Amino acid sequence: MNYTVFQRIEDAYYGLSKSHKKIADYILENYEKAAFLTAAKLGETTGISVSTVVRFATTLGYEGYPEFQDALRETIKGKLTSTQRIEVAGNQIQDNDLLTSVLQKDREMIRNTMTAVSKEDFEQASRAINGARRIYIVGVRSAAPLANFMYFYFKMIYDDVRLISSNSSSEMFEEIYRIEPEDVCVAFSFPRYSMQVQSVVRYAHDKGAKTIAITDNDDSPIAELADFILVAKSNMVSFIDSLTAPLSLVNALIVSSARGRRNATKQNLAELEKIWAEYNIYEKPEEAHSDE
Repeated sequence: MNYTVFQRIEDAYYGLSKSHKKIADYILENYEKAAFLTAAKLGETTGISVSTVVRFATTLGYEGYPEFQDALRETIKGKLTSTQRIEVAGNQIQDNDLLTSVLQKDREMIRNTMTAVSKEDFEQASRAINGARRIYIVGVRSAAPLANFMYFYFKMIYDDVRLISSNSSSEMFEEIYRIEPEDVCVAFSFPRYSMQVQSVVRYAHDKGAKTIAITDNDDSPIAELADFILVAKSNMVSFIDSLTAPLSLVNALIVSSARGRRNATKQNLAELEKIWAEYNIYEKPEEAHSDE
């Protein structure tokens, strides 16, 4: 588990200079604002010079202020309320070009995910899914669309896929209580982390099933219970979560899983195409007209 910013401040506090203590006090009392202030703005707010703010970050063991700021943002991401998120977004997103600002942040999250996700865990997770007797997928609230998307395509690849879709804790356990060591549980959890999903993953883990966590960092509450951790960076956009990078990761996992079962997948899709055509599920392309 990572050594959080708050832990570093607590351990170093009594050895800090007067100026550094002033910065530390402000951060501890206003972390939701401090995480999104530049070094210059934090210095202006606390009445401390920029160079002192930068030295404060290095005193805590960070290479510089940007690394400190990134660590603070990761630490507090799950602590912010919806109203605090709106306030934070107001500082992050430029109103004069909101569309470009949001798209650029999504692009940044995908780029960060490419370096954060473990390729070894990705490959092992794909193999575990392909070798499972039954696949359980769980994601609630804002993560529910990710679970539904995976379920939609996994049904075309595998014979036994279960979506744990209830928002009732008791019903969720009723849907998963048959899970066994031959099964796999894929769980989605992003800030603010769902307690229900944590409980389901813990139950699956205790039953001996393989657990795959798709979450935003290695310190996520479900990560410690997972056999494989797939990190997909998420980003706050106003009071909502941007799940562009997690969805991209799900796409990759679906493609990898399908390639591992190429022949079975082709056969399943061929059968589905017949059904779709017979029952007019999709609009058919116009037939080419001949001049003859």
